[in-house]
Amino acid sequence: MRATLRWAHSDLRTHRGEALFLVLATAGIVASLLLATALFGYATNPWQRVFTQSHGAHVWLHTDTAADTGKLAELDGVDSVAGPYPTAATTVASRGSRAAVELRATPQPPSVGRPPVVSGHWLDPATPNGVVLESRLARALLAEPGDTLTVPGTARELTVVGLADSAEPRYRPGEQPGLVWALPSTVPDPGGQVIGLRLTDPGDTSYVVQRAVTVLGAGAIGEVSTWQQARAEAQGDNRLLGQVLGLFGLGALVAAGLAVHGAIATRIRGHLRDLSVLKAIGFTPGQVVRIFLLQHLAYALLGAVATAALAEALGSRIPGRLGDAVGVWQGLPGHTVALFVIPLGAVLFIGATTGLAAWRAGRVPPVPVQRPTAALGGRLTGANTGRAFGPGPAVATPGRQPTGTAAQALQPAAAPPVRRLTDGLRRVLGLRPAPAAPDRQPTGTTSQAPRAQPAAAPPGGRPTGGLRRVLGLRPAAPRTGQLSDLARRALGARVPPALVLGWHKAFTRRPRSLATVARLTLPLLLIVVAMSAWTTIDRFHSTPEQVGLPTALSVRADAGLNERQTRALLERDPGVAAAYPGVETAALVPGQTATIALRGLGTDQDPYPYTLAEGRPASGADEAVAGQGLLDLLDVRVGDWVRMTVGDQPQILHIVGRSIEPDNAGRVISTSLDTLRANDPGLRPTLYELRLDPGADPREVADRLATAGRGHLDVHTVTNPADGLSPLRAVVAGLIAVLALIGLIELLTAIGGTVRESERDLLALKAIGLSPRQITAITVTATGCTALAAVLAATALGLPLAHWLIDAQGRSSGIGAGIAQSPSAPLMLLLGTAAVLCAAALAALPAARAARRRLADTLSAVA
Repeated sequence: MRATLRWAHSDLRTHRGEALFLVLATAGIVASLLLATALFGYATNPWQRVFTQSHGAHVWLHTDTAADTGKLAELDGVDSVAGPYPTAATTVASRGSRAAVELRATPQPPSVGRPPVVSGHWLDPATPNGVVLESRLARALLAEPGDTLTVPGTARELTVVGLADSAEPRYRPGEQPGLVWALPSTVPDPGGQVIGLRLTDPGDTSYVVQRAVTVLGAGAIGEVSTWQQARAEAQGDNRLLGQVLGLFGLGALVAAGLAVHGAIATRIRGHLRDLSVLKAIGFTPGQVVRIFLLQHLAYALLGAVATAALAEALGSRIPGRLGDAVGVWQGLPGHTVALFVIPLGAVLFIGATTGLAAWRAGRVPPVPVQRPTAALGGRLTGANTGRAFGPGPAVATPGRQPTGTAAQALQPAAAPPVRRLTDGLRRVLGLRPAPAAPDRQPTGTTSQAPRAQPAAAPPGGRPTGGLRRVLGLRPAAPRTGQLSDLARRALGARVPPALVLGWHKAFTRRPRSLATVARLTLPLLLIVVAMSAWTTIDRFHSTPEQVGLPTALSVRADAGLNERQTRALLERDPGVAAAYPGVETAALVPGQTATIALRGLGTDQDPYPYTLAEGRPASGADEAVAGQGLLDLLDVRVGDWVRMTVGDQPQILHIVGRSIEPDNAGRVISTSLDTLRANDPGLRPTLYELRLDPGADPREVADRLATAGRGHLDVHTVTNPADGLSPLRAVVAGLIAVLALIGLIELLTAIGGTVRESERDLLALKAIGLSPRQITAITVTATGCTALAAVLAATALGLPLAHWLIDAQGRSSGIGAGIAQSPSAPLMLLLGTAAVLCAAALAALPAARAARRRLADTLSAVA
């Protein structure tokens, strides 16, 4: 054990940089996986906690005031009922902010769906105009307990007495009204009612909704919301962040494992003599394996433990959503288990990949044996060097036939060690042949032996080459030590020998070269995917019209303005390019199991500019475009007809295109306002979508319109889905840094292996007249070619993979495929150039040192 520790300590002092890189790479991987776990828990558990504390309802039904909701409690599968509660739609304002809300008359704290109060207190009859705001709505209005809300257009005032969380669909400006609980006296003229159903089996939600619609009648149902929709909205961007971190964390873990495996395998090839010495002095194969295994496990364990400790101590102090996620995750029941299991799993995976390479080290024999010399595509100085090391049969060469005691000699063939190779290389490079050494005459018993006949030409030599030319076949693959036809032609074209020999060195050992390129490709591939994710997020901000956001403002007018006055007021603003009137309503899907959003935007003369990913725009009667979420919900595709119910009126539409819909999880079907008016001639626009001129500031335009409207306009900026993904930029930047570190480890491993192999060719290269600078250029070129091949492979594989992953996420979220954006060509060129130049720069110094080694050191390395 003492000898093992001393050898490990000596190896650590020699390879400090490699050890540091491995520790940092492991730390980055474990940090990514821990943050991914925290975000997954943060995405799911807050909503689940609120739902459990409030004893939430699985289904909420909005009906008219005449519906007999008492029958719903008798439905099979219904455990308990909340309400019915009278509701009224209105608008409230606070500190310059306005929001559409639903006033819900709640006479007493409900037993089902009772919202947990987070600030202030519940409704008190002593404050008849008191209200409790849903917490997300309160943040939008900047309201706190004690503040006063106004109702625009009236003299009414509401006093905020408390804030509460809710497990129902959250407030979204311009899309989903906020929830306000009030006493019945505050809702004197309700426009509808809402009832909540808590089910015995949440899996029967669709069946219970269908039964409820059948009992009440489709005309009585205004909107249906389920617990699945509320949970999906609450998870939203946090779950996406967790998926991104988890995916790249696992990819980085695999890349790190392969990098460690390649590093150990390269070190084993470069330290065969040291391993043989260890075996010769008494080390068993198991001890050799344990040296490498325990050494790299210690590096990985150090990085994993340090990261876990930092995440536990400082994780909640990270600014923004990541810190909030870690803080919530630390309070969850499975936090401690995950904190131990994730680092342990990463260490075990790295240990497994280390063990495979260390097992090869244990198989190294105590005495080096002669390497085979007939392998195809080997080193540049292959079969004809005449070298033979260790005990083995003597090599017969033309011009000498060993007999007697000479047959047992351990000397190499009579030809000089480098002579035969250098003659061939000099002819290829156009140099003069070296002066021939006088042939030694055999003596002793060997002098009586007949002279050996010249050996037959090997496969691929002149006879078979000529026969192949006669038969019209391609030349056979060159054997070890011979340049390929392409390399010969390049040298004949006056290409610098360093470039030709460097390319030859990089790709002649095909299995080993392909393995090196593959290990270097994986982190570069993940970097390309990360850059594609970054570019896609930028696309939402730079060109929102290409991802389903052609308008920047949404305006709703009250009854004080008619359609003509509203359009004239909006189009008068200098920053407004177009105003599209429209209406949005809830519609029951076929089977009456859920509601979707039915939109009528634009007119036949001025159609709304939908962003289409498939099909064509809706230009004819009864034609519409739909989001991916609606197509999945109804199991239909472009070209199908769908039937839905709006109140008592059926609406049949022909889907002619698929639009990119960031809103309402893609469960949206859109047509023109004229198409809806054909079914309901009295339909009046309730909203206006505004497309602004290029360069116009949405906030400034909104302020001008709100001032010009004199309280009759409710103006909101259109929500951009990428706004919630702003933490993803920092996540992607951190992942790229971790992946670059792993790629750097693999690059240093490849450089070390190339430099060690070049030491065996150093004598031959110097003998043919190459200068140390040219020899250095050979290694630099070989490393650059390897990096270039990895960049090309990563680009060819990474761009399609990124498109597939991003579009798959778009389909699962309901937005739909077609949102992926590849990095620009200059950015990809910059990545490739940086990778190749970095590889060449890192290889220059060790290659220069190796090229200037003394002759004695070179002979020692060759031996």
